[in-house]
Amino acid sequence: MYEAILFDLDGTLLPMDQEQFVHGYFGALCRRFAPLGYEPKRLIDTVWKGTSAMVKNDGGMSNCERFWQVFASVYGQEKLADRPQFDDFYAKEFNEAAAQTQPTPLADRCVKALKKKGYPVILATNPIFPRVATLARIGWARLDAQDFAHITTYENSARCKPNPDYYAGICEAQRIHPAKCLMVGNDYVEDLAASQTGMEVYLATDCLIAPEGTDLSAVLHGTLAELCAQLETFPPFREGN
Repeated sequence: MYEAILFDLDGTLLPMDQEQFVHGYFGALCRRFAPLGYEPKRLIDTVWKGTSAMVKNDGGMSNCERFWQVFASVYGQEKLADRPQFDDFYAKEFNEAAAQTQPTPLADRCVKALKKKGYPVILATNPIFPRVATLARIGWARLDAQDFAHITTYENSARCKPNPDYYAGICEAQRIHPAKCLMVGNDYVEDLAASQTGMEVYLATDCLIAPEGTDLSAVLHGTLAELCAQLETFPPFREGN
């Protein structure tokens, strides 16, 4: 039996079109920061540059530290004084991007089914956002953050998907064995990378992200509704299985 179930958020527990979400997110970001002197294109390019640096992070520093290191390299150390403004944005205007998502009651049903049976549930969302933004997106999905034993954010992570060490790090921190975990995601590259640690992976096809022509026959896959029905048949969790 599984020792823990890991879930991706965006596109898995929180259905969305990734391009529409990014458009809404950056639109809100630029509206907030243009009046503070941040030229929109340069700001967006910097966020992407910082995101790329986090994805390439090798564990030497937190993703948070890596992002702001890049930000300072573009805007100068003095602009780090604006960091509280960005935290405030993620607590407020960032929520405008919720309009680009399509929350489903199946998400809470999946999580609650596992919680009821005693399984540790981990939110393994790619840790490129601060905790405040991750909690916001959990709210958009109509989930309760308290239902998760662990939530990855850019503050508590030093690697990102699709680096298998991201998944290995979660298991090490939570003292669980990768081969006894199930990772549920929607991205053929980012989430299937968990299988390199020995995890079993289920790809939710509702908002599947995969190269054109990808053959899923060798991968566990199906809709979130189909997964939920399977989770509800799981036996009660017994520690040490």
